[in-house]
Amino acid sequence: MDKQSASYLELLASNELKKRVDEAYQQLANCHICAHECGINRLNGELGFCGTGSRAIVSSYGRHLGEENPIRGDKGSGTIFFSRCNMHCQYCQNYDISQTATGNEVDAKDLAYIMLELQEMGCHNINLVSPSHVVPQILAGLFVAAKAGLNIPLVYNTGGYDHLNTLKLLDGIVDIYMPDLKYAKDELGKKYSGISDYPKVNQMAVKEMHHQVGDLVCDKRGIAYRGLLIRHLILPNNLQSTLKILAFISNYISKDTYINLMDQYHPAYNAHKFPELNRRITRDEYLAAVRAAKSLGLHRIDQRRSPLFLF
Repeated sequence: MDKQSASYLELLASNELKKRVDEAYQQLANCHICAHECGINRLNGELGFCGTGSRAIVSSYGRHLGEENPIRGDKGSGTIFFSRCNMHCQYCQNYDISQTATGNEVDAKDLAYIMLELQEMGCHNINLVSPSHVVPQILAGLFVAAKAGLNIPLVYNTGGYDHLNTLKLLDGIVDIYMPDLKYAKDELGKKYSGISDYPKVNQMAVKEMHHQVGDLVCDKRGIAYRGLLIRHLILPNNLQSTLKILAFISNYISKDTYINLMDQYHPAYNAHKFPELNRRITRDEYLAAVRAAKSLGLHRIDQRRSPLFLF
């Protein structure tokens, strides 16, 4: 198979993709899809931490030109925004999507149609935004879409609180993993996102992602077709956690990791309840993070900047 072909096509041909769909759906009956392990029966409509039942909810979809250059390319990334989330970040920049059920419930055929429409639009990839709580539903839609001709890479765009067993179900299916690394301290994850063990779970998940797909690889046009891209949103008054995250990436993932040190934080949702979060980051905070990354040997740093930090 052409190394730039979507990974899931090989599993489709061997019927392994269908087996993965079935295995994932079985887990919804005693839900252990994400790291919360709620143990509820989502097939019967029970709701856990994510507030999502047996069907995924799509808030919106379309061509997205605001992602990192290797993801958006020149024709855009085919983003599908799933409502709800398995994290309750108090400063969420997309809280109107992540913390509500706004959107439409979809079945496998609906989701397949969306994927195929995005491919028809010329998008470089299918970008699954906040997928951690709806992996079975995504796999079911992917199976239908792949049989109907879907062949572009799959991007798993996650907050990073992912279950290892679920990630292993995605081995050979996801082409590009794009996780957040939010916190290096348990207390921060608990305080800001309602998750007490975020760093441990997140770091194990990112190690597994890198094990599956390696460092980010791009074609001659500079468009990614496989690998890991890490995002870290720099929070105000949180530089020490940022430095620990960068050290983890350098020491335990790869110095060739493509990383986006995101500077676009602004107080949103409930951030006003936390005085330390109730401002934008400063230029000095951003530059300190970049210097730290470079000093640790991380050299693939996304170069797009918000207007506040253009230089």
